[in-house]
Amino acid sequence: MAEYIDYYKVLGVDKSATTDDIKKAYRKLARKYHPDLNPNDAAAHKKFQEINEANEVLGDPENRKKYDQYGEHWKHAEQFEQAQQAGQAGQQSRTGGFGGFGGFGESGGFSGFNSEGGDYSDFFEQVFGRRGRSRQTQYRGEDYNAELQMSLTDAATTRQQVLTVGEKKVRITIPAGVEDGQVIKLKGYGSPGINGGPNGDLYIKFVINNDTQFKRTGNDLHATIDLPLYTAVLGGEQTVDTLDGKIKLKIPAETQNGTKTRIKNKGFPVYKQEDKFGDLYITYNVVLPTGLTDKEKELFNDLSGLRK
Repeated sequence: MAEYIDYYKVLGVDKSATTDDIKKAYRKLARKYHPDLNPNDAAAHKKFQEINEANEVLGDPENRKKYDQYGEHWKHAEQFEQAQQAGQAGQQSRTGGFGGFGGFGESGGFSGFNSEGGDYSDFFEQVFGRRGRSRQTQYRGEDYNAELQMSLTDAATTRQQVLTVGEKKVRITIPAGVEDGQVIKLKGYGSPGINGGPNGDLYIKFVINNDTQFKRTGNDLHATIDLPLYTAVLGGEQTVDTLDGKIKLKIPAETQNGTKTRIKNKGFPVYKQEDKFGDLYITYNVVLPTGLTDKEKELFNDLSGLRK
């Protein structure tokens, strides 16, 4: 790393000094520390060299401008400006969607600047901050986020799905039982890492659309079915739908409206637990007959009389 020398302090002037002020200060000090006047004084000789160096920098408007801006690295000002322009060009050329690294990524712009003297890297780090070392520093790629919509029926079975991520096709296995809003992570399927850094991850959020008569609560399913009055009163059998087909239920006599029954293991598959299922809850909605015939009305009257 280059040693910082305050040339203004060497000449004894402040930063607002004019060119004439600098010239006068230089001449005064040069006479004082000239080797001819101090032949055996090593300190004076060193001071004379510093004075000349300071005058070389501050006495030239272009050099002074670079020194004021870049300090001890003023000699590398052109390289810095070239690098800055390259970095800006790289930033503009990055494709959208997954940017955010400020143009200091793989698009380059700094190629070769660390191949010469060791103080170059220090220079860029000081000028650019950490971004100036982006060619050496590894950055993890950005994460991707995606939504995958599927029906409740599809979510009840394990299935393969091919996703398009950028230009890549990704085949994933979706276990049965995935829930609405659930997010899974596919490690390493996000944006590529920078400078050899690890890839980001892919996060997939599932959006489950209910295409069934069932209401899902966790792994349990709920449904309401109509039950004929006579079946409710006298008992019998009733066919009901489940996710994997129809089944017959025995209906006890005198089943009341709103009665709920549980059917074990006929609910939704438990996520990543093979052969485990929630339960199915059936609520009976007793339906009264309509359009009664005269005979039916007479019989209901007879029944009513028996209950008095």
